[in-house]
Amino acid sequence: MRRKVIAGNWKMNMLPNEAMAFIEGLAPLVKNTDAEVILCVPYTDLFYSLLTAQETNIKIGAQNMHWEESGAYTGEVSGQMLKSIGVEYVIIGHSERRQYFNETDETVNKKIKAAFANELKPIVCVGETLEQREVGKTEEVITAQTKIALDGLTEEQVENTIIAYEPIWAIGTGKTATAEDANNSIKAIRNEIAKNYGQNIADKVIIQYGGSVKASNAKELFSTSDIDGGLVGGASLKVEEFANIVNYSI
Repeated sequence: MRRKVIAGNWKMNMLPNEAMAFIEGLAPLVKNTDAEVILCVPYTDLFYSLLTAQETNIKIGAQNMHWEESGAYTGEVSGQMLKSIGVEYVIIGHSERRQYFNETDETVNKKIKAAFANELKPIVCVGETLEQREVGKTEEVITAQTKIALDGLTEEQVENTIIAYEPIWAIGTGKTATAEDANNSIKAIRNEIAKNYGQNIADKVIIQYGGSVKASNAKELFSTSDIDGGLVGGASLKVEEFANIVNYSI
């Protein structure tokens, strides 16, 4: 039985004092959940969030990292740097990184390998555009992204990769894939993993849904056969809303 993993992606929001207040408010509301609870916060919030989340069941993640350990990469942060302060998770290949910062499937693959080299747990984003969806290329796009992202990983590393299926047309738009559509897309991703690494590994991989996840649709989405939680954007910036998503089954 795969566990549910529910991660908040704060994007470029929250100052350190706001992050600490948020975690202090969230912790008592989610302390009894069976799900893994993660907050992926801006770099400037990481240290403060890690301190505040001590003695709670909330894990802290970063939103990006570079694939090199060090070097002349102005403005970048390495996996080694994240690990050194106690970060556990890192989002890799979010569609906004691909769209605005020219990330490719190949750089995503490099970052995943660097994450594992530094004992970080990657949350790897895949998803199709509206245009790709409308011409029936959803499965082709997301399985290709998945295959390249995982290329060269060991079976153990694949098993410990979290994949977030985020249809790009649903991010921040208020539009959400139906539970059935999202589940079918995630099944396609799982089938691609099975093809390359075996069904036993595929059955263990956590695959989330992301794209306008809210308290009102969380239960329907997370109750399907293959959706293992969510990568939550805007709703993760509101304490009670995010708590209700985490506690969707109560």
